[in-house]
Amino acid sequence: MAELGAHLTAASAGDDRPSIFEAVAQDSLMAAVKPALQHLVKVLAESNPGRYGFLWYWFDEVYVVLDLLLQQHCLARCSASFSENFYSLKRIPLGDCKHQPLATAGLPKRQHWKSLLLLVLVPYLKGKLEKLVSSLRDEDEYSIHPPSSAWKRFYRAFLAAYPFVNMTWEGWFLIQQLCYILGKAQHHSPLLRLAGVRLIRLTAEDIQALQKRSAVAPSSQALSIKARVQSAARKALGGIALSLSTGLSVSVFFLQFLDWWYSSENQEAVKSLTALPTPPPPVHLDHGAASALLPKLKSVCPLCRQIRVNATALSTSGFVFCYRCAYSYVKTHQRCPVTGYATELQHLIKLYSPES
Repeated sequence: MAELGAHLTAASAGDDRPSIFEAVAQDSLMAAVKPALQHLVKVLAESNPGRYGFLWYWFDEVYVVLDLLLQQHCLARCSASFSENFYSLKRIPLGDCKHQPLATAGLPKRQHWKSLLLLVLVPYLKGKLEKLVSSLRDEDEYSIHPPSSAWKRFYRAFLAAYPFVNMTWEGWFLIQQLCYILGKAQHHSPLLRLAGVRLIRLTAEDIQALQKRSAVAPSSQALSIKARVQSAARKALGGIALSLSTGLSVSVFFLQFLDWWYSSENQEAVKSLTALPTPPPPVHLDHGAASALLPKLKSVCPLCRQIRVNATALSTSGFVFCYRCAYSYVKTHQRCPVTGYATELQHLIKLYSPES
């Protein structure tokens, strides 16, 4: 049985294709780096919101710029993405080319830019789409829309169709991987096919060429001012990408550990170890200009100063409001109007009395 499955992890003498485990491992590497970095940015933003808060709010955009610099540097230097180079792989154009170019030669411009866009843009758009779907689900659960609202019908149809679209996308990748395992395809990912490239292992000549390229310093003898400025900018961008590459190479396993530690499967253990005690009820409130003064009559909403309709409590503070008042205020300010505690829409709890 082990002999039948040996081809999955080891290739034949003349086969330069990576095994399916190498191909999948390099895919999961960058997928593990982003959540870990996102958690680090979240810790920094919570510790010092004034200085690092913008990193949290614009994390996707900052990350995609850094990822663009990193992948551009790796593709230009070694014809591979960062994760592919980490596993000693390179990209070559599709076709029957017996004389494979060295990794230092780079990809043709068409394949280079297609690879760069698919490496950076597709994960960014997919992440944005998932966040959009999550926000629409929250809107559908907590917002108030008439049953005949055209917008509500539209986004409910979108939410109903999204799981099937996502299943089709993931199934496409799974079928491609099965074809790669069975030797029916040259690439394990449809994105490689769209980029017009395939993955192979680095040869001894590739490794020697990469070592020589890193050892030889470019000469700058008779360069014009414009050429020197371009060269300095190129070196600066290359230095940033190289520092990112070196830093990620050193801390990749630590980042993967952080990704596991803060994954959804491990959240219960994390909460039990790091949960803070429940704050005491606010006995004495400092009524500032932004706080709602509590009315003397307990059945009156502190926001609209009318008798409460559809009484709703905030689980973060325990105070009761009208549902519409609490929903609108929390959606706009993300805090309790009385205590100022950080509050989200899922913290709204509707109250039902026997009279209702």
